[in-house]
Amino acid sequence: VQLVESGGGSVQAGGSLRLSCVASGNIFSISRTEWYRQGPGKERELVASVNKRGVTNYAGSVRGRFTISRDDAKNAAFLEMNILNPEDTAKYYCFLVRVVTEDGWSDYWGQGTQVTVSA
Repeated sequence: VQLVESGGGSVQAGGSLRLSCVASGNIFSISRTEWYRQGPGKERELVASVNKRGVTNYAGSVRGRFTISRDDAKNAAFLEMNILNPEDTAKYYCFLVRVVTEDGWSDYWGQGTQVTVSA
């Protein structure tokens, strides 16, 4: 299984970005998809998650501004980010929990995509 993230970039405060995470391989199911971020000098933090039933959870700092979604037919996950502010500047990582393939199951991290928000 390989993950490819895309959609990061540089925007001004108040702008929007949409991150994508696409998994390739013979995937039977993905239990949960999570987005993490790690800002300069900060620990990695959970931003949002969505399970296979579509139940979502958000960090308080992004609730109401970010929306997580998944497309199981395409083994893809998305993070729509609106009203961005400089505190959202970080490298964003996709994390797939319990990916089931013909070889069993495992968890997978994406390579990360940089988001930079200027004031």
